Amino acid sequence: MNTTNLQPALTATMRGAMSLDGPSPGLEIDALMHHEQGHLTLAWTGHPRFEGGDAGAFLASIAPRDWEDPTSLLRRITGPFAIALIDSRERRCLLAVDRLGIMPLAYRYRNGQLLFGSTLDLIRETVPAGLELDPQAIYDYLYFHMIPAPRTIYRDVTKLEPAGHVLCTAQGCRQGQYWEIPYREEMVPRQEAEEHLRKLLENAVGDNIQSAPTGTFLSGGLDSTTVSGYFARRSPAPHRAFSVGFDAEGYDETPWAREAAGHYGLELSTYYVTPDDVVTAVPRIAAAYDEPFGNASAIPAYFCARQARDNGMACLLAGDGGDELFAGNSRYARQLVLAHYDALPRWLRKTVLEPLARPDTPVHRLPLIRKLASYVRQASLPMPERMESYNLLLRAGPDSVLVPDFLSGIDPDEPHARLRDAYRGDSDMSLLKHMLALDMKITIADNDIRKVSHMCRLAGIEVRYPMLDERLVQFAAGLPSGWLLEGNDLRAFYRKALADFLPRATLEKSKHGFGLPFGVWLTQEPALHDLADEALSRLASRNIVREDYIARLRSEHLREHAAYYGVMVWLLMMLEYWLEAHGF
Repeated sequence: MNTTNLQPALTATMRGAMSLDGPSPGLEIDALMHHEQGHLTLAWTGHPRFEGGDAGAFLASIAPRDWEDPTSLLRRITGPFAIALIDSRERRCLLAVDRLGIMPLAYRYRNGQLLFGSTLDLIRETVPAGLELDPQAIYDYLYFHMIPAPRTIYRDVTKLEPAGHVLCTAQGCRQGQYWEIPYREEMVPRQEAEEHLRKLLENAVGDNIQSAPTGTFLSGGLDSTTVSGYFARRSPAPHRAFSVGFDAEGYDETPWAREAAGHYGLELSTYYVTPDDVVTAVPRIAAAYDEPFGNASAIPAYFCARQARDNGMACLLAGDGGDELFAGNSRYARQLVLAHYDALPRWLRKTVLEPLARPDTPVHRLPLIRKLASYVRQASLPMPERMESYNLLLRAGPDSVLVPDFLSGIDPDEPHARLRDAYRGDSDMSLLKHMLALDMKITIADNDIRKVSHMCRLAGIEVRYPMLDERLVQFAAGLPSGWLLEGNDLRAFYRKALADFLPRATLEKSKHGFGLPFGVWLTQEPALHDLADEALSRLASRNIVREDYIARLRSEHLREHAAYYGVMVWLLMMLEYWLEAHGF
């Protein structure tokens, strides 16, 4: 194929409409490359790196066997991307996303018509009759606080999972996965591994610094501080960093951000989010997502990105991913403690500990026995469901939260199936690596990336994720589990490797992030209370959530524990505002 006439273009979105059983394809694609005399069209979003140099060489290398099994073809692309490869002569289309799911892509195939887009809204705009809501997706949203791929809020519309691809022809669509994180336990010299980590981090940050004005998110935690530190080392001055704060005890991280900024000579800009900001932003942020999204830290992410845009930045570097690569979440240590229960003799568990832990035993009132009972109840659950023992929906009871008619059409095991798929339970990996695999899918790809990317797009700024550099991910996946987590010492290897680079305050700081004090403010700020109250009142009429549960939530529960039950208020409020904004 002659590639001299290939003309690349890149925008933030991609949309396609293609008839696979008609005489010719019809295309509406915002970012594409094609050969004027050829039959192949390549459309993409993101920043793909093609083996062999460029997209033209990639197109020229495509062989007939690549359509039978696209695995080797797609492994020749790295970096964050979503692509559509269209063969107009054979009327077929290959869709794929990058290995970590940084760039989104969804599709709908019905009656020989394929629609695809980098957002669900682009697909919905192309369907004249509109799309139908999927009740199961609403259940999954209340369970996960978002809707994990491949499901979407709409029936018959599918999101691609990380490293996912789908090949569509007139006969139908065939899905697959071309790569997965290669978890293993490699024993290498410790000093050599630490040096390699530092080099990978510096290169990952350097590769993501743009010629356009670039800054960093900075919370003062391990990852944002690492990214900001290497950014200061690799980027020409001025080095700009951006943070948010809250006038609420236990939520304000600005002291650590200032410490990190001073350590590296960064110019730090801080925006203090107020309850009035939340009242103003909630409807807009709910509408900005293409399906319901319930992570409240989207609010501070938005205001941080907006202040960067207002200060002339075109791109921000984010620190998402480090905890899920290097074992930084406290639940990992807790699950390893719970796993000791399985090693006890079965007779001891069944005849002594489990009967002793029953709530009807005379000694159940003793504090030590209550702690034992809690431990036994959680440890007796299988993985990965055990990681959801504090799930809000499960603790309340789905039948206490949801209307019976709505619940009757739901498969309550669906979220567990998503967890089991992400957990990779059929693989020969350590317990820790299983948990990391689950979180790279559920926490990173389905939650954190979507949170930050959507809010940066709403603010009008690009975002990049150096901690999700594929070389860094593959390196972390091979580190011994005992290095990553030493007893209760989270991120042990990482902290030791960067002990001479990171500020002491950062190394000693506990994990927090840009958390929003919504539950606290909800009981203190009348305007915010009214915003939530009105949304819950409207949601109560939709025959999804039980009116009596909403009544208890608004009266009893918030008085009992505002921070805990505020999360459920937020979930339901954002669901209602999303439904309204999208015409439901």
